[in-house]
Amino acid sequence: MRVLGVDPGLRITGYACIEPGPARPAIIEAGVFRLPRAHATLAQRLDELDRDFSSLLERTSPQIVAVEGLFAHYKHPATAIIMGHGRGVLLLAAQRAGIPILELKPTQVKKSLTGFGGADKAQVQRAVQAECGLDTPPSPPDLADALAIALCTLHRRQSVLAG
Repeated sequence: MRVLGVDPGLRITGYACIEPGPARPAIIEAGVFRLPRAHATLAQRLDELDRDFSSLLERTSPQIVAVEGLFAHYKHPATAIIMGHGRGVLLLAAQRAGIPILELKPTQVKKSLTGFGGADKAQVQRAVQAECGLDTPPSPPDLADALAIALCTLHRRQSVLAG
């Protein structure tokens, strides 16, 4: 099963397409979309995100798209609203492409990889590094989060098939 994990954002959106490998997951493609801030309207940034993500879907042909669920921190409530715009574009693009969508809470992803739902960014990066056999922790954290989302989805799918 080919999984595309996405960590949505309106400045940086991380993505990682993986599939099971013989010893560890194989990374098909991973990276970040850096969206323009200077002189770009919200609508222009969303349009660019849609074009970039739709192209990624065509290139990687995932069987499922896993997206970090919406959350709000009480100190930064506007972040959830802004993030919601980007998530909406990603969900719509996956729906248009006919690809099933899974939404995962950040705590689910962290617990799946580190055993602790409150793990910090560095812990997630190290866990992803170990599981994927990478020489260094993936960076920026948006990339590590996208890999973590994809890995969590793969774990869930494999446990369902095994059970």
